[in-house]
Amino acid sequence: MTSGNASKYESFADQPWRIFRIMSEFVEGFQELADVSPAVCIFGGSRARKSSAHYRLARRTAKLLAKRGASVITGGGPGIMEAANRGAAEAGAVSIGLNIDLPTEQKPNPYINRLINFRYFFARKYMFLYHSMSFVIFPGGFGTLDELFEALTLIQTDRHPHFPVVLVDKSFWAGLAGWLRGHVLGGGFVAPEDMDLFTFADTAEEIIEAALVDPPAS
Repeated sequence: MTSGNASKYESFADQPWRIFRIMSEFVEGFQELADVSPAVCIFGGSRARKSSAHYRLARRTAKLLAKRGASVITGGGPGIMEAANRGAAEAGAVSIGLNIDLPTEQKPNPYINRLINFRYFFARKYMFLYHSMSFVIFPGGFGTLDELFEALTLIQTDRHPHFPVVLVDKSFWAGLAGWLRGHVLGGGFVAPEDMDLFTFADTAEEIIEAALVDPPAS
């Protein structure tokens, strides 16, 4: 018997076993990424077309990051994620995809050379944070915004060490930044210094300068 508050995939009687599934995702994630140096996570919309400027920029950025010695981690899907994995793979770097199992299946892109599949978003997001030196956020939808605001919240509350959060394409993010300043900061819901937790970049060179504050050894 199930409830609207329980997972539609599991009954209440199955819930204790869920702990072991969660543990297995953390164990696999730590094992698979144990030899990976701090990486740059690149996020962005799964619907970005190969012909788009954002796709081309993500591909070039990942390639340049790889040439600087950084591994690249994405959510493993299409669009911006594919572009970043593609650029990293083309440069001969570790190209990591942390894929998520969804009811409408997200297929891993073909440019990943190290793939981990997750059932639970929170386990997947922990791996993004644990293995990253910075987050690079391209334009995207709800999932991209979720990853952005979780990172900002954890940094703001000192639950995660401060690291660069780079928003790509200032014109895309300007409306959100203006709303944050006018309504969130203006309403006293955050401190002025919280608005410095992210920065903007428009070119691959600007992204790399912002993301590689402490670049890995090449």
